[in-house]
Amino acid sequence: MLSIQISHPDHCRRLESYLRTLMPGSPFGYARKLIKSGAARLNGTQATADVLLKIHDTVTLKESAATTALLSAARPGLDILFEDSLILVANKPPGLPMHRTAEFEDNLVEIGQEYMTQRATPCKLYPVNRLDRGTSGAVIMAKSSSSAAIYGRQVQETGLDKRYLALVWGTPENSGVISESLDGKESETRYRIVLAGENCSLLSVTPISGRMHQIRRHLASIARPVIGDKRYGGGDLPELSGFALHSFRTALTLAESGTLTVCAPVSDELLNLCERRGIERDTLLKTVYRLSQQETL
Repeated sequence: MLSIQISHPDHCRRLESYLRTLMPGSPFGYARKLIKSGAARLNGTQATADVLLKIHDTVTLKESAATTALLSAARPGLDILFEDSLILVANKPPGLPMHRTAEFEDNLVEIGQEYMTQRATPCKLYPVNRLDRGTSGAVIMAKSSSSAAIYGRQVQETGLDKRYLALVWGTPENSGVISESLDGKESETRYRIVLAGENCSLLSVTPISGRMHQIRRHLASIARPVIGDKRYGGGDLPELSGFALHSFRTALTLAESGTLTVCAPVSDELLNLCERRGIERDTLLKTVYRLSQQETL
């Protein structure tokens, strides 16, 4: 048996996503087959594809010739948190735009399309929702225009159940609702403090409406801007490629198989920033795992 201990880049990742990260060239459904047959186990017991991993967990793999041949030392060029025949959910790094904004610039859509081609599953990708350049975390991309229409309607009609992590300057009320109108439209953002650091707080944030830059603008409106968000008063930190806002948890209804909840592992950039601001890494990782298990803010 091959035994692997989970580290922070895979903390809160689904087991199926982790196996596909280990074996990026594996056939579609291979990871799920390993889990269902018991050839892939978590902490010595049978698990499900949807179970979320946490740091120091142990994943064991039965070493067949096929599995061994598929293992790769290099992580794939696109961090896929979930995938089916219609969509994929990717973990976007901070500082990476969704689309090209200059002639020679990396962007998530083109990186994703190049990766799908390299994997011999070429397709055009259509963002179902979007994240600002500076925001990291889970974003949904459809594999066809028809799939984009299906999920686009879901976003418009019912929205996405999304939870963000935001590191902000200072200490707001322990929890609150910000209902300041944006662009002449009713807008609502709910938050609560989950950890405190040196002149900063880590918030769990849920946007109820979906206005442009809503979280950033609402937090700035209560004088608690996102750290590194220079546009809305969060300052310019040269060591950050983005700012301290992470799309952590997304729940949606799949067209093929019911409800899905995906969590995006927190970026090194945000982990390191929290540590520099006095939030201990192990404490943060334990806290975000608890957040991954909570249905409500």
